[in-house]
Amino acid sequence: MLISPAHAQAGDPTGGLMSLLPLVLIFVVFYFILIRPQQKKAKEHRAMLADLKRGDQIVTGGGVIATVVRVAPDSEEVIAEIAKDIRVKIVKSTIQRVLRDQDEAPPKQDNEPRGKADRQAEPANDPARQKQD
Repeated sequence: MLISPAHAQAGDPTGGLMSLLPLVLIFVVFYFILIRPQQKKAKEHRAMLADLKRGDQIVTGGGVIATVVRVAPDSEEVIAEIAKDIRVKIVKSTIQRVLRDQDEAPPKQDNEPRGKADRQAEPANDPARQKQD
């Protein structure tokens, strides 16, 4: 009537190995989706901090934009100027990014199409507008 425990446990000998396969697959997916990109980002951040030099504009974790005045290679601190003659010590690890020329937005050009509100703001007696109509 009841099945003996020895008979119930008997089964395929590869069953134990196959039960570990989903765990291994989950670890591999986590490595490529979470762990590897995080390590890559940390490596880039360390390289950015190592390349920090005087005159660079930086953004801190708190959103303060400052200009680097002095960087001590053996220290974890940077002296930065946030306004004229106002200098502060900043811990290197709180620096989020370094502002370079390519980070800034390109200036808006005048030959871009204008919106309806801009066209209505033009005076009606504009000679250039009368030639277009």
